[in-house]
Amino acid sequence: MIIGIPKEIKDNEHRVSVPPAGVHEFTNRGHIAFVESGAGSGSGFNDAEYVTAGAAILDSAADLWSRAEMIIKVKEPQESELPHLHDDLVLFTYLHLAAEEALTHAMLRSGVTGIAYETVQDSLGRLPLLEPMSEVAGRMAAQLVSRYLEKHEGGRGVLMGGVPGVAAAHIVILGAGTVGTNAAKIALGMGARVTLLDINLDRLRFLDNVLAGNLTTLYSNADNIAESIRSADGLIGSVLITGARAPMLVTRDMLPTMPEGSIIVDVAVDQGGCVETTRVTTHSAPTFVLDGVLHYGVANMPGAVPRTSSLALSNATLPFALKIADMGARAALRSDQALRLGLNTYAGHCAHPAVAETFALTYEEPMRLLDGASTLTAVPA
Repeated sequence: MIIGIPKEIKDNEHRVSVPPAGVHEFTNRGHIAFVESGAGSGSGFNDAEYVTAGAAILDSAADLWSRAEMIIKVKEPQESELPHLHDDLVLFTYLHLAAEEALTHAMLRSGVTGIAYETVQDSLGRLPLLEPMSEVAGRMAAQLVSRYLEKHEGGRGVLMGGVPGVAAAHIVILGAGTVGTNAAKIALGMGARVTLLDINLDRLRFLDNVLAGNLTTLYSNADNIAESIRSADGLIGSVLITGARAPMLVTRDMLPTMPEGSIIVDVAVDQGGCVETTRVTTHSAPTFVLDGVLHYGVANMPGAVPRTSSLALSNATLPFALKIADMGARAALRSDQALRLGLNTYAGHCAHPAVAETFALTYEEPMRLLDGASTLTAVPA
């Protein structure tokens, strides 16, 4: 198979989808790898390393997209990349389509086979290709809260761990999944007081036993959220519904109850956000202030630590990408249920129920698509 690894063009996105070691795995198996010049530079990998791994370097992104049979990316296609999509192409990347209606329709029109990292799901319900970036984003979220609580960044001027005689910062975390757990781990390690909310009581019991520090766990409901954020120096949104838009847990009218100079880091922003006042920001303009509360809504947070993120991401995605290359997309999808759950678009059809429901599209069960069946299942709006 011909593999294409383009340079990411999203604002301040420095990750690369496949480091040189991963390219070596493809070329060792007889596949052809094209890498856009400079694709790895933001993560510290130069073109010469890719050539040593067996790749050919292309100067033109358009040339790479047109020659590749599978494009492996980090982030969803940007507007200038949409014309490159076509029905003979496999696109393997983060898509987050439930928060991207225009992109969803563009992919359906193109007929591209779109496989989303974030909806690949194993037999235990885990999201193995989302997990490494969730680990990075969760740990970064606590660091970002600490940074933006500093006065010169617009914050309250509160130290995360406090000092003897002065209270530590109070950090509220919505969601106790991978992001929330990692955020709590770092915040607790910095000495903060952490309130962690989730609807899964078994998960809260587990974390209450294994996390060390000043931790309070609460069942996530509207009253507990409203009460917790009244004293929050920092709020981290980390809820996730696989493939679907994030639930809105903090509403506009709750915002004035938060202390002035507090900071919201909504990690769920790439799925629409769990705070009503959140909007997508960028690494070049990461924050805005509303009702005296600082908001951070960067949708590609791990792009700020690209070396770590690129290696962690490739560790998880490479086995699936190799399977697609070795077997072909259709056979790989048919044989691997986890990978098949990652299928979002195929031959102009929507193959993920949550995306279909979000935009009132017709849903086609993936195996029916792969078998060539024409029967469609309507998903109600």
